[in-house]
Amino acid sequence: MKKIIIANWKMNPGTLSEAEDLLNFIDETAGDFQGLLVICPPFVYLEDIGRLLKTSRLSKYTELGAQDTAPAEAGAWTGEVSGRMLKRLGARYVIVGHSERRWKIGESDEVTNKKLKTTLANELTAVVCLGEKIHDRSAKDFLKQQTATTFDGLSVDEISKCLIAYEPFWAVSSNKNSAPDTPESALEAINCIRDSLDSKFSASAAGFLYGGSVDSSNASDFLSKQEISGVLVGGASLDRQEFVKILKIGSL
Repeated sequence: MKKIIIANWKMNPGTLSEAEDLLNFIDETAGDFQGLLVICPPFVYLEDIGRLLKTSRLSKYTELGAQDTAPAEAGAWTGEVSGRMLKRLGARYVIVGHSERRWKIGESDEVTNKKLKTTLANELTAVVCLGEKIHDRSAKDFLKQQTATTFDGLSVDEISKCLIAYEPFWAVSSNKNSAPDTPESALEAINCIRDSLDSKFSASAAGFLYGGSVDSSNASDFLSKQEISGVLVGGASLDRQEFVKILKIGSL
């Protein structure tokens, strides 16, 4: 099964020139990645990176993605960018409910649900992030509730078009003392989410990813699992050498 690798650049790099240099390096050194690569730059770089992707060798297996979207299509939403706007810029994927938006900015499951619905309404593929803040015994109960609220009101067909990234906040690389989850523990969480979708909505997702301090030292541990369709890469996607290593691991 071809693996999916999603590069979430977050609020990086500092300039468009640096972003283009990073993409050019990947283009020149990654070879023919045997999977799907999704590049998610900051909003302000979307159009330029999308244009560059079309003329690069990466175009054979790479799609443009956005890191977030608005919970509405238009109107008085200062600072927001709608799914319709993202689609016009060439985005095909949208990260919805990333842990940094949930836990640092305070976005609720209900807001994530609205963002998910607008993403799907614009025929964009949603990468829905789910995960607990604290690694403890209550994690499964938390995931069940988070899954139920995040996907509330969606049809079986809509859910089947979503990718779900299990992304526990405690494991995300932006946290000072973060450490990646183990593949076995991540699979337990993914199975919990899968069972919740089945019991609550009689639905299944298009695939499950893992996100949280993914780098070249652990990528193969997650990608080798049949139940894990790919990885969501944060900080390591900005290290050009490191990210190319991850792509090559994903091609094995």
